[in-house]
Amino acid sequence: MLGLHRFNEADPGAAEEALLACCGSHRWALRLAAHRPYPDIESLLAAASEASYDLRPADLAEALADESWMPQPLLGMRAPGSQAAHTALRAAHAAYEARFGHVFVVCLDGIAPEEMLDSVLSALRTRLTNDPDEERLVAADELRRIALTRLEHLVATHCSA
Repeated sequence: MLGLHRFNEADPGAAEEALLACCGSHRWALRLAAHRPYPDIESLLAAASEASYDLRPADLAEALADESWMPQPLLGMRAPGSQAAHTALRAAHAAYEARFGHVFVVCLDGIAPEEMLDSVLSALRTRLTNDPDEERLVAADELRRIALTRLEHLVATHCSA
């Protein structure tokens, strides 16, 4: 599904499926699909952001669980770096999941590839000091930012007025 027009015109099931690829919360996807059509990308992104802020704890847990099923390596593992740094990253990911019960999410928009390993490792170490309630808020905001980026990519091409 490329383009806002195609997204707006898609049947509800296809729209929800595309939205679930952006954020794994069914409530989030249903809400955005139900409010179509959107006049422009900015309106869609604003609605997505608002829906993200309205995620209940169960919705957030669902979205975070969905992130753990995505077929991607641990954040930062593809970045250049030493074997020791990659080992530290694996250990930090494991410690994070053990502490908070879900995968680590962080939006890496604007981070150069050569800085990703350090950025992810630094974020992991910092966020491991959060209490669970504080980390839930941070993870929710990172997930919101990731979802907006994915959604923007979903509808960025072939937009109609």
